[in-house]
Amino acid sequence: MLLPKPIAEGVRAGTVTLAFRRWDMPRVKVGSTQLTAAGVITFDAVDQIFDPATLSDDDAVAAGLPNVAALRKRLAGGPVNRGPRGGKGGDKIYRVRMRWAGEDPRIALRNAVPDAAELAQISAAVAALDVGKKSGPWTRPILEWIRDHPGVVSKELAALLARDLLPMKADIRKLKALGLTISLEVGYRLSPRGEAYLAAVEQANPGAIPRVMPRAVARATGRSPSTTAGRSPDGSIDRAARRTP
Repeated sequence: MLLPKPIAEGVRAGTVTLAFRRWDMPRVKVGSTQLTAAGVITFDAVDQIFDPATLSDDDAVAAGLPNVAALRKRLAGGPVNRGPRGGKGGDKIYRVRMRWAGEDPRIALRNAVPDAAELAQISAAVAALDVGKKSGPWTRPILEWIRDHPGVVSKELAALLARDLLPMKADIRKLKALGLTISLEVGYRLSPRGEAYLAAVEQANPGAIPRVMPRAVARATGRSPSTTAGRSPDGSIDRAARRTP
């Protein structure tokens, strides 16, 4: 269930305790949790509302809306989004009762500098991500680019790697789940855990994968384009060099 950041922050503050959705059937389970921008949220109850006329201003305020008119308007019929996480995915109205359950566990994880045993565990998890990609290893180039270009819009990296933006961002979320990256308002940066992991990788395998800087990023950051192997004169990746061990 999608929860916008202001709503998630309201749940954390205790000012938002309800959510209303149009679904064909409940899409959250009582007792389950969800990771949001404001931490972990627990779902305590899911009830079907058979008559929207029974909704009140108190319900609306508890859902982060100004009044019941705004709530009814949001729940009114119209074009139905049948997506699996859409707020208007069906003809039935459900009330979800929720509460804040704790901090995002990745916060503590990303600030924890790994020891040798943890580095081995991270390496195994990252290797599994690399093996799962048909196009080949991808984690190190992305981590190096994020380290060298914190806060730079991710579409620059997508263009550099000739990848679609949304699938690439999904990959970066996998690194975030391991505590290696931190999402910023624009772009990303490495966490202390990610910096330690990448430093260990580069020490063990220096220069194994060329680092590159596209000209557009160089202009945005005021830095000189990379002259290391793997970059063609126009600033794009030399894919032949990328395939060289």
